[in-house]
Amino acid sequence: MSKRRPEKQMHKPVGRNKKDVWYKLDLSATVYPTLQRRDFSSVYRLSVKLKESVDPALLQQALDLTLPRFPTYKVAIRKGLFWRYLEPNTRPGPFVQEDIKNPCMPMHFKSNNRYLIRVYYYDCRISLEAHHCLGDGTGGMCLLQTLTAVYLGLLGHEITPSGFVLKIDEEPDPGELEDAYMRYATAKVKPPRPAEKTYRIRGTKEPFYTLNIVDGIMSVSEVMKVAKQYGATITEYLNAVLLYALLQKQAGEFHLKYKPVRIAMPVNLRRFFPSKTLRNFITMVYPSIDPRLGEYRFEEIVTHVHNFMRYYINEKFLCGDITTNAATKHNFLIRVVPLFVKDLVVRTFYTKVQDKNSSAGLTNMGALKVPEDMKAYIDRFDIYMGQPFSSRTNCAIISFEDILTVNFASSIVESDVERHFFRKLVQDGVHVKIESNRSCQI
Repeated sequence: MSKRRPEKQMHKPVGRNKKDVWYKLDLSATVYPTLQRRDFSSVYRLSVKLKESVDPALLQQALDLTLPRFPTYKVAIRKGLFWRYLEPNTRPGPFVQEDIKNPCMPMHFKSNNRYLIRVYYYDCRISLEAHHCLGDGTGGMCLLQTLTAVYLGLLGHEITPSGFVLKIDEEPDPGELEDAYMRYATAKVKPPRPAEKTYRIRGTKEPFYTLNIVDGIMSVSEVMKVAKQYGATITEYLNAVLLYALLQKQAGEFHLKYKPVRIAMPVNLRRFFPSKTLRNFITMVYPSIDPRLGEYRFEEIVTHVHNFMRYYINEKFLCGDITTNAATKHNFLIRVVPLFVKDLVVRTFYTKVQDKNSSAGLTNMGALKVPEDMKAYIDRFDIYMGQPFSSRTNCAIISFEDILTVNFASSIVESDVERHFFRKLVQDGVHVKIESNRSCQI
């Protein structure tokens, strides 16, 4: 690989055997390596639970067959003078491993033969961990479902590719490899970001290698029934429950003054802008409640979230949001600043401003679909946002058939937010089964 600085985005179809291909990081991905620390990496986990125990040897064979179909995941990250970039990784691996107690461990760029993904197995579960600079949850889910389909095929179960399951014997569509942000950042105005500091969860920070997991498993139909009673969708209702839990947590602490509680929620832009990209294509919205305005009943929180979603989550507002993000890449002065200066500025801004703009994170992948002939072999899916950048908790939601899972990942000892969250669901009549990798009282 030449040491020349990467300058232009690749637009031509990429063959899997080419050695001279590189990929410039997409608009979102440029931030994640900058935030990398010895004790933190932007890593998320997707899991599928099958109905039979996993054969690790066959899983490794399936991974070896599947990964070349995803060239932007079979890569190593490199550092140029002005930008980081991804180049094809031809080293041995990655190798499947038996699962560990604390998922989403920091992913150092030179470890694991420079691969930025990990694949784990435990009993009936297959888990994929990926660094966020490769892609978002949609791209990761596409890789996980394709891997699972190939694995089931090796077991003798024929799976017809569709949806998230791709054909591994075909060349990647060029659209799968694009930085879709730059295609759709076309607004004539750049809306400002929320700047006010929010309530921050207080808690005892765990050692960096510890990620506390609390899973709530429930019925989609039960949650939908309750959400409809409040005149909301499942996403709006669960957002309201998390805001309620954060308000309860803040109210139970000593404060000289209250602060707003705000959720950082990724929105999948593929819902609004046609794109096949398997890279990052999300933006953030921030539903919030300000307790300084008065005490909110839960019904009021749901109504507020419902109206917020209707107002902000649409093509026009989202186009303006990604145009604001893309402005930095269009700025000539920023482009010619050396990488180490960019890193310093971005890291300082994120630590002092961006990370303080939200009290918790929540992502919802929605209702997953798989090929019809694959359903019989799958029990459920899970998603974890990974280790938070600061002392807080992150929440991720995913559903398959009638099973909805809410997965909390936290870097603090206390589980107050999780307790308030699940107790509210139970009070509303939702039956919740709790699983965790720690001892906690919900």
